[in-house]
Amino acid sequence: MEKDYQYFIEKVKNKTGIDIFLYKERQMKRRLTSLSDKYGYSNLQSFYHGIEKDKKLMDIFLNHLTINVTEFFRNRKEWDTLENKLIPDIIKGQSKIKVWSAACSTGEEPYSLGILLSKYLEECKVSILATDLDQTILSQAKVGLYSEKSLKGLARDEIKNFIKSKNNYQIATNIKNMVSFKKHDLIADRYQSGYDIIVCRNVLIYLTEEAQAGIIQKFSQSLKIGGILFIGSTERISNPEQYGLESVSSFFFRKI
Repeated sequence: MEKDYQYFIEKVKNKTGIDIFLYKERQMKRRLTSLSDKYGYSNLQSFYHGIEKDKKLMDIFLNHLTINVTEFFRNRKEWDTLENKLIPDIIKGQSKIKVWSAACSTGEEPYSLGILLSKYLEECKVSILATDLDQTILSQAKVGLYSEKSLKGLARDEIKNFIKSKNNYQIATNIKNMVSFKKHDLIADRYQSGYDIIVCRNVLIYLTEEAQAGIIQKFSQSLKIGGILFIGSTERISNPEQYGLESVSSFFFRKI
């Protein structure tokens, strides 16, 4: 199994640039074996040959690799902390707010940011970059069409940001226009800078400590002084000072 796994991750890195070695091995082996078994492959070597030849299977693999579990305002109390305790200080005296939703999946998170920040549009312009590794998921996010079930985390007055379309709900144009989508690999690609807020939730837990440290350091470098990093409720940053950050609330860190 070990040689089989090593063969697979080396071939995937050469083919896609994605370094699976930086993901936690036990979790990744389990996920990959489950997927290869589902499609009738006896080992990861034969599964790699399958995804190499079949673009649709490659897209399924990439979608499986990225952990696409999300919803609007997931863990609402944390979003309330962002809105009520942190954003007022961030926007004070600014004409433009620059935000990054990293590993954005199907778009609920960046659109949640847009809904929240739309309340401050008279005070400043909002620009939200939403990135993910999976191009198929990004294409879905750009459409901005969601089931009624997806909207369960929204407050009643926030539903106005959607237009009902048959059995689904379309994100309103004014919110959609705040968000631009781009393919991005948190491990391999360069990071932009000058962000007021970076949101990356429930992604770091799937990575090795080495990969986590590298990403947190680059997030810190990408933030403005006083900017906020918002991580997931299952994640922790020990000794944030080593990254030039300070804890300001549970799951929120300020660039110092």
